[in-house]
Amino acid sequence: MNELVIMKDKQAVTSSLQVAETFSKQHKHVLESIDKLAAENPATKSMFATGAYENRGKQYPMYYMNRDGFTLLAMGFTGDKALQFKLQYIDAFNEMEQQVKFQVPSTLPEALRLAADQAEKISVLQPKADYTDKMLANPGLETTSVIAKNYGYSTREFNKLLHGLGIQYKQGKTWLLYAKYQNLGYTHVEPFPYKDSKGLEQVRNTMKWTQKGQRFLYNFLESKGIMPKVEQTA
Repeated sequence: MNELVIMKDKQAVTSSLQVAETFSKQHKHVLESIDKLAAENPATKSMFATGAYENRGKQYPMYYMNRDGFTLLAMGFTGDKALQFKLQYIDAFNEMEQQVKFQVPSTLPEALRLAADQAEKISVLQPKADYTDKMLANPGLETTSVIAKNYGYSTREFNKLLHGLGIQYKQGKTWLLYAKYQNLGYTHVEPFPYKDSKGLEQVRNTMKWTQKGQRFLYNFLESKGIMPKVEQTA
């Protein structure tokens, strides 16, 4: 098997071909899944890049994807073997990204590019501060739908993202945190009254995020390269 994760344009990526091989799927089905992700949420397009490979003298389409693109794509892969391969991919991404992190520029253009990147990072510190200050200024509970909107996701997409990242799971109609995060004061579950399709009054539990939980989400998603819209714009 080829390396799970490779370097392309100084970014750790994997390919749709490699994913198909690793998870024993037909490549065309992997391509269809990626196209569907891009169609459902335009924000995912930055996670995938088109490419091509040659087979018997003919060119065929493929995709390259970064860590976030792989995470979204692999959400639907289930089973013990799938989990094992996901963990292998996570380790491979971590190892490759560490190599990138400690690379020293070897030429003047690379050094200038690094300096420009650092200046760009400094320029986004103010929007980041504005976002976190606003978040910390609100001592109340926040719904997942509001947080999802801040990140440019629908509530459904954001819940699936958090599930895929191992933060929460669904019990009945309620999302709950996995055990490792459950007793850390990140969320509060409270009853939510509503009317069903027959007009009858019903009650179901809903999970809201505390200020501490919002800070956890921000830091966790930032570590995965997922930023609020205000920082994406910056």
